[in-house]
Amino acid sequence: MDDSSSVPRPLRSVCVYCGSSESTKPEYHDLATRFGEALAARGLRLVYGGGSIGLMGRAAKAAHAAGGDVLGVMPRFLERREIVLDSVPHRMVDTMHERKMIMFEESDAFVVLPGGIGTLEEAVETLSWRRLDLHRKPVVFLSEDDFWAPFFTLMQHTIEAKLTPDSFHDAVAYARSIEECFAELGVPVTA
Repeated sequence: MDDSSSVPRPLRSVCVYCGSSESTKPEYHDLATRFGEALAARGLRLVYGGGSIGLMGRAAKAAHAAGGDVLGVMPRFLERREIVLDSVPHRMVDTMHERKMIMFEESDAFVVLPGGIGTLEEAVETLSWRRLDLHRKPVVFLSEDDFWAPFFTLMQHTIEAKLTPDSFHDAVAYARSIEECFAELGVPVTA
C-alpha cells in the first residue's frame, strides 16, 4: 500500500466516509446530497461504501443523478443492512479490510462527513496510515455545524500530551463548507 511518494497524485477520485443512518439530522442528509452533486460538477468520482441508505446513499445518488462517476464497495455481509445501490457500479468483497483497502487504492483524497463509530474508524485508520507515512493523500473532515469539533479537540489533546507530533496538523484539515473543503483539496472553484 505504499503511496508515500512526494509527487502528489492528480485528484480524480474522492473517497467519502459518512454515516448510513436514516434517522440523523436532515441537515446531514442535505450536506451529503450537496457534496455528491458538487463532486459530479467538478468531474470527480465518488468512491464510497456502496450503500443506498443514510448519508452514503444520498451522496452516491446525488453524484450519479448529476452525471458523476460513482464506485461503491460493499462487503457481502452488509448487503441487506446497507442495501447495495444497484444504479451505480460497485464491487462486492468479503471483509471490511478488503472494502477499506479498495476504497483507499481507488481514491486520491478522503472527505469525512458526519457519521458514527464506523465512519470514525475508517477515518482514523486513514489518518493512522498517513501518520505512518504510508500515503500523502489529503484528508478533510467536513461539517457545517462543528460536528467534528470534539474529534479535533481530542487530536489536539494527543498532540499536547506528546503522543502525536505537532506536524500532524498538516495531515488533516477541517472544513465548515463544501467550498472550503474543495479549497483544502486544491480543487478550483467552479462557476
